Amino acid sequence: MFLVDTSVLIDFFKGVNNSSVRKFESLIQNNIDFGITSFTYQEVLQGALNYNEFEILKDYLATQRFYEPKSHMGSFEEAAKIYFQLRRKGITIRSTIDCLICQIAIENNLVLLHNDSDFNLIAKHTNLKEF
Repeated sequence: MFLVDTSVLIDFFKGVNNSSVRKFESLIQNNIDFGITSFTYQEVLQGALNYNEFEILKDYLATQRFYEPKSHMGSFEEAAKIYFQLRRKGITIRSTIDCLICQIAIENNLVLLHNDSDFNLIAKHTNLKEF
């Protein structure tokens, strides 16, 4: 199973041609299951250009599988630990939400499809699987 990050969906909806979008298109074309997080849902919707686009995005995204943190407190603690441990190594992740998305991928045994260098850094120091 795959977890698709906001960075890929935004590029996909904008018609950008990059390796992450091509991988996402391959998932769609081959009917391979994927999902998103509620954080991705929010991030994509808040980038809508107008109300009509907001509604179209909302309708499409609402049909996707959603993955959430497995443990209310525990998942957030583990995401904070990812941030904390990387910061102690001199690596600062730009978004704490990215740490939570990684934790959701790890605890659900999902492969993260992204186009964000912070995820590459996190994957080097955790059990995060990337596509």
